[in-house]
Amino acid sequence: MQRLYDFIRRHPTGVDSFWAVFLLGISGMTIVVGDVGHGGRAERLAIVPIVIGLSVVVALRRRAPEKMLLLAIAMGVAQLGFGVRPTTANFAMLVITFTVATVGERWASRLALTCSLCAAALSQLRWPNSEPSGLMEKLFVVVVMTVPFVLAWVLGDSMRTRRAYFDQLEERAARLEREREAQSKVAVAAERARIARELHDVVAHNVSVMVVQADGAAYVMDAAPDQARQALETISGTGRQALAEMRRLLGVLRTGDAPETGEYVPQPDVDQIADLIEHVRAAGLAVDFKIEGTPRPLPSGVELTAYRIVQEALTNTRKHGGPNAGASVRLVYFDDGLGLLVEDDGRGAAHELYEDGGADGAGHGMIGMRERVGMVGGTLDAGPRPGGGFRISVLLPLKPAT
Repeated sequence: MQRLYDFIRRHPTGVDSFWAVFLLGISGMTIVVGDVGHGGRAERLAIVPIVIGLSVVVALRRRAPEKMLLLAIAMGVAQLGFGVRPTTANFAMLVITFTVATVGERWASRLALTCSLCAAALSQLRWPNSEPSGLMEKLFVVVVMTVPFVLAWVLGDSMRTRRAYFDQLEERAARLEREREAQSKVAVAAERARIARELHDVVAHNVSVMVVQADGAAYVMDAAPDQARQALETISGTGRQALAEMRRLLGVLRTGDAPETGEYVPQPDVDQIADLIEHVRAAGLAVDFKIEGTPRPLPSGVELTAYRIVQEALTNTRKHGGPNAGASVRLVYFDDGLGLLVEDDGRGAAHELYEDGGADGAGHGMIGMRERVGMVGGTLDAGPRPGGGFRISVLLPLKPAT
């Protein structure tokens, strides 16, 4: 049944042509076996072109509804002029009335309604009943013949209104989707700008350390060669780390920066996660914090990313977890990476937070997480956890992705 419906939707003109041929055949049989076309020479000459014209109206009603309405009106006027009595082909007038009321121009719809209200009365005047009847009986016949045309027009106009309503809903949904995509792009751009500023501070801090170490090495070069050598090694390591951060910085569009203050300070690192959790606990959120593995120095970008991920995850727990939610934070040191697992037992976050773009209506937190993790070549998995609540799992490599 669905295939038949799909075929009808794909070939509307073909389906209408089939019904036009059917209507032409029925009308031809009516002419042969009935008394239509036997009233005079003019009627016999006009009956065939009129029936064919009305069949064409049915065949092309959806391809050119306004033109087919004018053709139907012309065929009706010809019927009145040549005295051709109504036949089965006149059903085409009912069909074209419905069609123009549904998909035609407004002027065509009004014209079809006007003709529908006048057709029955003109038919009664042109072909009155052979038996005498009163005025009320004639009015009753006119009303009965007019009602189907009016109902066809009302049904078509209702379908037009319904289609316009659905088209408006589709257009509104498409507009909202475009606006949502635009908001996501703006959020990504803003987050990248913020990441660029933070990485800029990290690199500037490393360069400042290099300058201080270089000055110290130059000062003790002759008096303490071992200290000078150690300072040079520190400069070398810090320089490599700064170059790695600069590589991550490339390609990040930096827009809307705040005015420079002239003072560069290190960004938060992994060691400050404990202080962050204590601050969150003081705000009323129960947090269980554990460190697994052997802590060791990490690249500044990885430490900054880890800190921001934990910060944003606990913020989301406070916002979406509910009044009695609790959270746990696991920091795992692997040989080649740093793992983060942040879970809560609250009511969880909305689906849009972790699937449909990540916009949370305020800080676009999930977008920021994905951007940060992507900057250091890591992976992030976020979503509801079994038993309720929300889980964020992150793996940050210690070596930048090539």
